[in-house]
Amino acid sequence: MSNSPVVRPLQASASTPVPPVPPGQDEGEGGGSTVAERAAQKTEPPRLYQVLLLNDDFTPMEFVVMVLQEFFRHDLDTATQIMLKIHHEGRGVCGVFTKDVAATKVELVLAAARRAGHPLQCIMEAA
Repeated sequence: MSNSPVVRPLQASASTPVPPVPPGQDEGEGGGSTVAERAAQKTEPPRLYQVLLLNDDFTPMEFVVMVLQEFFRHDLDTATQIMLKIHHEGRGVCGVFTKDVAATKVELVLAAARRAGHPLQCIMEAA
C-alpha cells in the first residue's frame, strides 16, 4: 500500500456559486458557450504495391522458388507456378503489400540474391 494522498475530482455542491447569464442572453441561445461538432473524417485504406521478380538468364530456377517460399510464404506448387510465369513472361507478382512492407521485401530479396551471387532483380509497383 502506498502513502500517497487520494485525489478526488471536484464536485459541484449546492453551495458552489454558478456564474450569472448576461442580461438579454438565454442559456439556450448559445450565448454562454460554443459547441463545435466534429466532422467525421474518412480515412482511405493505404495504397497497395505489388512486389515483382524479373527474369534473367543467370539466376537458377531453384533459387527463385526458394525466394518465393522463404520471403513470400508461398507453398512449393504456387512458388513453382510463379517462377514459371517469371521465366516465360519476364516478370511475375510475388505478393501485394503496403508500401513499407513491399519495400522491405524488395530489399530482403535483393540482399539474399547478392549474398548468393545471383543478379536477380526485384521491384515494386503500385497495384
